[in-house]
Amino acid sequence: MRIPHNEPLSSDISGTAPAGKVSPERKCVLTGCHDARDELTRLAISPDGDVLPDVMARAPGRGAWIGVDRQALEKAVANGKLKGALARAFKGAALSIPADLPSRIEQALRRLVTDRLGIELRAGNVLLGTEKIAQGCRAGAVTFLGHALDAGTDGPNKLAQAWRVGEGAEGSGMKGVILPLDRAALSVALGRDNVVHVALTDPAAAARLQAPLQRLIDFLGNETDANGPAQGAVANDDIDTKGE
Repeated sequence: MRIPHNEPLSSDISGTAPAGKVSPERKCVLTGCHDARDELTRLAISPDGDVLPDVMARAPGRGAWIGVDRQALEKAVANGKLKGALARAFKGAALSIPADLPSRIEQALRRLVTDRLGIELRAGNVLLGTEKIAQGCRAGAVTFLGHALDAGTDGPNKLAQAWRVGEGAEGSGMKGVILPLDRAALSVALGRDNVVHVALTDPAAAARLQAPLQRLIDFLGNETDANGPAQGAVANDDIDTKGE
């Protein structure tokens, strides 16, 4: 079975582009648009024709790439557009697309984010607890500030103010990212109780988190930018939150 043009098999199938190099482009089978591979999601095709998410782009064999959000993918699965696009790419090969493919992709992307947070915690790059984060912010030691989806407004606003003071950016509107994860998910990922806020103290760690976080945000169809205006910060006042 031939490999379609959008999926050349090469040594770059896993991992992201090395520092200083541009990520290779791939073509979305649904839109036909080309984008950096790190911003798309790979679908792996098993020898039996099963279409499965391969969000780390490490599965061997055939595959295809998509660059649409969950809502668009759900529609493409339901109306047969994805099946048709894959059939054309693979010359009519018999393929089996699970109805819950969008859900599987979302779950896999969430795991990328939570796993990365856990890795950075073990590496000593994470601050937890409102007071510790506030101290780090005021000391100018925070490079990324994130809040649970159900964090409310008081806590994020107070930490954002401390962050702006530490960065000498008062009046800039600089805020942390409202993560697409609630406190329960953050607590499980970081092995702590009631994790509402999280901060990273290393710029490289923030960069490592940004890539999977932005992919999840894009797939969910949220207009938030995980890069943001300053050191990973972004305002997201449109999310309705509640709680502490």
